[in-house]
Amino acid sequence: MTPVLPDGYRLIRVPLSRSEEFREVDHLAFGYEPDPETVAQVPDYLEWDRTSAVEAPDGSLAAVHASYDFTLPVPGAEPVECAGLTWVGTRPDQRRQGLLSAMIADHFAHCQERGEPVSALYAAESAIYGRFGYGSAADDLRVTIPRGIALRDVPGSSDLALRFAKLDAAAHGGLVEQVHAAAGVGRPGWIGRSTDALRASALADPPAWRQGGEPLRIASVHGPDGEPRAYALLRRKEEWVDNVAKTKVLVRESAAVDAAAAHRLWSFLLDMDLTASVQSGPLPVDDRIREILVDPRLATAKITDNVWVRLVDVPAALTARRYSGPLDVVLEVTDARLPANAGRWRLATGPVGADGAYDVQVTRTEDDADVALDVRELGAAYLGGRSLAAAGHAGLVEERRAGSLHATSTAFAWPLAPVCSWMF
Repeated sequence: MTPVLPDGYRLIRVPLSRSEEFREVDHLAFGYEPDPETVAQVPDYLEWDRTSAVEAPDGSLAAVHASYDFTLPVPGAEPVECAGLTWVGTRPDQRRQGLLSAMIADHFAHCQERGEPVSALYAAESAIYGRFGYGSAADDLRVTIPRGIALRDVPGSSDLALRFAKLDAAAHGGLVEQVHAAAGVGRPGWIGRSTDALRASALADPPAWRQGGEPLRIASVHGPDGEPRAYALLRRKEEWVDNVAKTKVLVRESAAVDAAAAHRLWSFLLDMDLTASVQSGPLPVDDRIREILVDPRLATAKITDNVWVRLVDVPAALTARRYSGPLDVVLEVTDARLPANAGRWRLATGPVGADGAYDVQVTRTEDDADVALDVRELGAAYLGGRSLAAAGHAGLVEERRAGSLHATSTAFAWPLAPVCSWMF
């Protein structure tokens, strides 16, 4: 995929000295302008060696994009190198010239140069990125639960201590990152915040972000030895109706390392004085709270697309993950943007060893295809949270050998639903 730009336009790396101009394009593209207090309180979390732009003939920036240096947790294996695409925007007066297509091509080229076989993003507009080969690879769950709802008992919950305090980034930052990392072990898509600036931005709380609520608080759960085992970053938004308190508890982010800690945390959140409901932040669709509610009908659930995944190097990406069953299948992949991915690939898993490990081999082949699909559907299934069989039922994946799609879909699936717990 070669970048194609109008005459006089060119792709450039954006130096730190042009950071204000870079941000101004983003503000124009997304229609917002941060106030000075917010700018002062939120750290600069861009990685300036990974920021790019399209420069117009007059030397101004017409469109911008950047990426983060992430590792993406994948099913059953070590995380894979991943470029987190972000800050993608085009000035409103520069649209419809192919600038976005050129930037995506530039992004893919840099991924290949850096040896990043996978790219991931959050889609501000979900209709855009499919045409570039990104597939919606995960959903997240957000629940609104009335105060006082009953929870099923979980052994060990009552032995844990809970602390509640005003969030202090210096005092609580280590706790948040420690629990967040532990809570995500084994869950595909659970990307960690990879820099100090990203970790600091997760705890930022300028007044403009509060929407009439209090400053951020932290509820944390600790074991008998004081070790942190769960947390929730939250604020309460005061509301009274006919002299009755209807305050909302708004959770920005939460995580727990085990079921007992999750139960202790939710027991607290759902019984705060003067409150009427709790609104969660993004959760896995199979989060523990769905299992421990005595009456789940009392909770209002909203499910939306979470992280999107694009395989930049198909054989490297498929080799990097593990599979839920034995597989020997020929995939015929189409990829209009990266022709090196296109063609037939044999995906074969070896025998399982005594330690549960096995080899995965992905090789080019001229053998007849068993399953045919676009790289978009392959990216959607990559984290194990989308069913290739369902995509086939929808006409998006073609089975060419009877029974092959069922076996492939089963092998790609994973027991834990993928999710990224924070937006980048």
